[in-house]
Amino acid sequence: MISIFKIYNPLNILWLAILLFITRIGYLIQVPDKLEFIFVEPFARLLVPVSYEYAFSPISNVFLAGILVLIQAVLLNYLVNHFNLLGRPTFLPALMYITLTALFKPFMVLSAPLICNFLLIWMLFKLFSLYKSDDAKSTAYDLGIIVAIGSLIYLPYIYLFLSIWIALIIFKPFNWREWVSGIVGYFTVFFFLAVFYYLNNRLGSFYNIWAPLGTKFPNRININYINYLVLVPVLVILVLYFFKLQQNYYKSYVQVRKSFQLLFVILLIAMFSFYVKTEFNLNHFLLCAVPAAVFCSYYFVNANTKWFYESLYLLLLISIIYFQFNTF
Repeated sequence: MISIFKIYNPLNILWLAILLFITRIGYLIQVPDKLEFIFVEPFARLLVPVSYEYAFSPISNVFLAGILVLIQAVLLNYLVNHFNLLGRPTFLPALMYITLTALFKPFMVLSAPLICNFLLIWMLFKLFSLYKSDDAKSTAYDLGIIVAIGSLIYLPYIYLFLSIWIALIIFKPFNWREWVSGIVGYFTVFFFLAVFYYLNNRLGSFYNIWAPLGTKFPNRININYINYLVLVPVLVILVLYFFKLQQNYYKSYVQVRKSFQLLFVILLIAMFSFYVKTEFNLNHFLLCAVPAAVFCSYYFVNANTKWFYESLYLLLLISIIYFQFNTF
């Protein structure tokens, strides 16, 4: 399987579609009777004055989610190849993204984090372009707007604003105007939202939007650890990725090294911003799938022992399907 996707062949999109179905067949067989789709945060609900939460049947919900994942996989693959992050053209980022977005059942349905992954990929295009940009003020402004739009859809996305400043630190010499441009871009969107609140006589509750940001980091989370054994192959791949990256780090172009630094920061931000939501939602970690897919594909594109990396991916695939049919 890995060998097929190591080659940059447009026909691999067909294989991606087949794999997308295979990795979700267990969930399709036992899909719930009703699936809720929350597209925006409650404070932005006024902007969508129609009832949409149950607009799709469960099968349609999973099908549309699969279509979005396939599109995102192709976009991510184009991003990685465009900036030459893996050293050669390949379809591995798309393969790994589709695989990682099938790890858990909440990943397979329409959700706000899934929609936000479009914005995250868009952000990465702009963030990586900062390296060769002479004047980053307009790019930082655009990035601030993207983060603000993501915050309307899914509030924890607000923490990805940090990635703008961190990218400026990594890619550019300090320029306070560029740092301020991101803030201006972000508040441009919320200025118009405040106007909308005012026109609807709700300006007094506008400050409540950011109240969840004051939520304390949880001391403990009640989870069934057996259900997360599917992550073991992923963790093994990520550990092997760090070893491969360490071996090849100084052989890579400066832009590539800096890009992987930024992706690691984004992964950490996505991981630790889950606590903003009052209820623990596993689908939050879909935001981690974008950087994690790049990391996993980096290992596979540089791996040399075919029987080992093919067996490792097969183990991951079998684990995904097995845990869809078995709930502990």
